[in-house]
Amino acid sequence: MKELIENRLNINRRHFLGKAAVGIGSLALGSLLVPDLFSGKAGEVPVGLPHFAPKAKRIIYLFQNGAPSQLESFDYKPALIQMAGQDLPESIRGGQRLTGMTSGQKSFPLVGSKFAFQQYGSSGAWISELFPHIASIADDICIVRSMHTEAINHDPALTFMQTGAQQGNRPSMGAWLSYGLGSENQNLPAFCVLLSRGKGNGQGVYSKLWSNGFLDATHQGVLFSSGDNPILYLNDRDGVDRRAMLDKLSELNHLGFEESGDPEITAKIAQYEMAYRMQTAVPELTDLSREPDHIIKMYGPECLVPGTYAANALLARKLSESGVRFVQLYHQGWDQHDNLPGEMVGQARDVDRASAALIKDLKQRGLLDETLVIWGGEFGRTNYCQGNFTKDNYGRDHHPRAYSIWMAGGGIKPGVVYGETDELGYNIVKDPVHINDFHATVLQLCGLDHEKLVYKHLGRRYRLTDVAGKVVPGIIT
Repeated sequence: MKELIENRLNINRRHFLGKAAVGIGSLALGSLLVPDLFSGKAGEVPVGLPHFAPKAKRIIYLFQNGAPSQLESFDYKPALIQMAGQDLPESIRGGQRLTGMTSGQKSFPLVGSKFAFQQYGSSGAWISELFPHIASIADDICIVRSMHTEAINHDPALTFMQTGAQQGNRPSMGAWLSYGLGSENQNLPAFCVLLSRGKGNGQGVYSKLWSNGFLDATHQGVLFSSGDNPILYLNDRDGVDRRAMLDKLSELNHLGFEESGDPEITAKIAQYEMAYRMQTAVPELTDLSREPDHIIKMYGPECLVPGTYAANALLARKLSESGVRFVQLYHQGWDQHDNLPGEMVGQARDVDRASAALIKDLKQRGLLDETLVIWGGEFGRTNYCQGNFTKDNYGRDHHPRAYSIWMAGGGIKPGVVYGETDELGYNIVKDPVHINDFHATVLQLCGLDHEKLVYKHLGRRYRLTDVAGKVVPGIIT
C-alpha cells in the first residue's frame, strides 16, 4: 500500500512540473544558443551544430574565375623551358580529350613560363615573380599542386567546383554551409557573394553558382553590388514605413502558407525580415573609408574603389569578422587562350597584394586560425601552346588533369606544398586531390562529416560530395 501511495504522489501535477522544469530550461537554452535548432523542415535534419569540433568557423573563398595558369604561378617546371617548341609526347598526353579550340592543331609545342620563379618560406615553395606579395606569406599557406577535375569546359567545371555537380540546380558550397551550420549573425546573411572583374578575358558568372538549389531559399547566396550601394533597395523610400509594410506583407504571406503549405512562402518571410535587419548592419559594414590608414596601405589604394578585387577582399574580411559564415569572391578575367604573358601580368597585379593582405589582416586580428581562406580556379592550363607559339607570346588551353590552388588558416597546415605533377606539369604523380576530396576536406574543417550532411529531395539523399570524396589528412593540422 505504501508503494501505491508513493507512486500516486510522484505523478501529481506539482511533482511533474518540478521535474519538467530542468528539461524545459535545457530546451530554452538550446534555442538561445542555436535559434534555428528546432526549426527543421520536411526533408531536413536539425541544423546549427557541427558533427564534431570545427577548426574553421567561417570561409572566405577567393575564386579566380577562368582558371589561372598553374605553370605561371605555383607549379615551376624548368623542363618546359628547356624543351620549348618540342611536341608534347603522346605517352604523356595519354589520349586525353581536347577542347574544340586545340583539337584541330597539328602539333602541340611545349612552352615554359616566361616568368621567373624563386623559392620562399621554410618549405622552399616555388612561386612566380608575378605574385611577390603571396610569396611573402609562403609560411602561412598550403599550396596544393595536385588538384584535378573531370570537366574540360568552363561552365561544367565552374559548376562542379562550386556545387559538387556539373549540372545545375544543386546547392552551392555556401548554401550547404548555411544549411549545416546556420548563421552567426542574425542581422547578416550566412552566405554573401562579391564580384570583381580583372583586366584579362573573363568567363561570366551566374546565379546558379551561389544557388540554394533544392535547399530552403534562406540558404541562397546574397549578391552584393559592385556600386556605391552594395545591397540595392535596402533603404526606405520617402514616406514608406518599411516595418508596417513588412508586417502587412507577413500577414498576407501567412494566409497564403495556411492555404497552400508551400515552404517557400515562409522562406520569403524570413528573407524580408533579414533585409529589414540588414538596414542597420550593412551601411556601416560596407563603408571601407572608415578603415585605418595602415589597413588601406596594406590592401592598396584600390580597396577604396567599389567593385575592385582589393575592395572586395577587405569587405570579405569585414563580413567574416561580423559572423558571415561563407563569403564567396569571384574575380573574372583568367581565361588566357592567347597573349598569356601580357594579360596575366595585369590579372596577377589585381589580386596579389590584396590576397596576401587578407591573410596578414586576419592573422593580426587573431582570426586566421578560425577562418579558412581558399584561392584558386576551376581547372588548370595546358603545358603546350594554343595557337601560334613565339618566344614572347603564347596561350594555354584548358587542362583538367592537374592544377594548383592554395589554402590558409582554419586548420590548414601552414608552409606546406602538397601533391606533385610530372616534370612537364601534365599529369599528377603524387597525392592527387579530386574536387570531391576538396569538398570533403572543407566540410571536415568546418566540423561537418560530408557523408552525414545530407538532404532528401525527390526520394534521394543528396550531399555536396554526392557519392564520392575523401578527406585529405595531409593538409590538415
